[in-house]
Amino acid sequence: MKRKVLVTGSAGFIGFHLCKKMLELGFEVIGVDALTDYYDVNLKNSRLDILKKFPTYHEVHGNIEDEDLCNKLSEEFEFDTIIHLAAQAGVRYSIKNPKLYLKTNIEGTFNILELARKKKVRHLLGASTSSVYGSNTSMPFTELQKSDTQMSFYAATKKSNEVMAHSYSHIYGIPITMFRFFTVYGPWGRPDMALFKFTKAMLAGQPIDIYNRGVMKRDFTYIDDLVHAIVKLTETIPPSVEARTAGPKFDSLSDVAPWRVVNIGNSQPINLMEYVKALETALNITAKKNMLEMQPGDVAATWADTQLLYSLTGFKPKTNVSEGVQKFIDWYRNYYCV
Repeated sequence: MKRKVLVTGSAGFIGFHLCKKMLELGFEVIGVDALTDYYDVNLKNSRLDILKKFPTYHEVHGNIEDEDLCNKLSEEFEFDTIIHLAAQAGVRYSIKNPKLYLKTNIEGTFNILELARKKKVRHLLGASTSSVYGSNTSMPFTELQKSDTQMSFYAATKKSNEVMAHSYSHIYGIPITMFRFFTVYGPWGRPDMALFKFTKAMLAGQPIDIYNRGVMKRDFTYIDDLVHAIVKLTETIPPSVEARTAGPKFDSLSDVAPWRVVNIGNSQPINLMEYVKALETALNITAKKNMLEMQPGDVAATWADTQLLYSLTGFKPKTNVSEGVQKFIDWYRNYYCV
């Protein structure tokens, strides 16, 4: 019998793909989303239309900052796993509207921690970000690296989520896994992300903005690989202090709590201009480029060490950028009829 899972942010880019995969695998999914207008709500509704075709999907419309909603979830639904993805995303928007990040990412996550405590879930999994590595330049980034120098308020809220989760894990014995995502892309992506913006501009014959004059590297992670890793991690529950045996030296498992953090990335960083080249090839268009300086809050490079992910799940993300970008373009042309 498949488990019942609560997924927050179910109409979002990652949440949609995760819910769809879990429903296809036979899970019963309670999906929670506020359908905020940070970007096109029609895109979110189109995702939900697909999820609602599954008889084992239960839609809940509401905001995780609402304590009453979380009480309702506790009283009306049975689930033993929570995958918390709902958040205010984006580095640049956090510079313009930090208070929104405080409310959603801090207060909202607190409510989910409380929900996990009340329901005594077997496993809580939550989304963090590679941005928590901040000003670190020693690469690849490992989960055991110190990460106290975040470069944006978005990253600061995500680091705070990790710390909050650790305290709940220690005090209440809740098994918690936090994942740090590395530049996720693919079909149904967010319109504020580079691939989406570049595609829209290039099809309209408009220039694209290239920051730091293109001297940037990213560990681009295709959405299907990310989702596959999350599904595997749901069954990889951090053991209690009393029950554990010696693990690999690179394990981030806490000394005092059933808590760990796991990188999910492709572990093959590429230059931003290679990414643009893959897009030009997929569209058969040469991009007009605005070469600009680095943006505030941004970092020059990311690179995930995924030894821990492989050790825990036996899985290595493997989709290359050319393949992933082509799949995004195929979806984009079909969805927007261009």
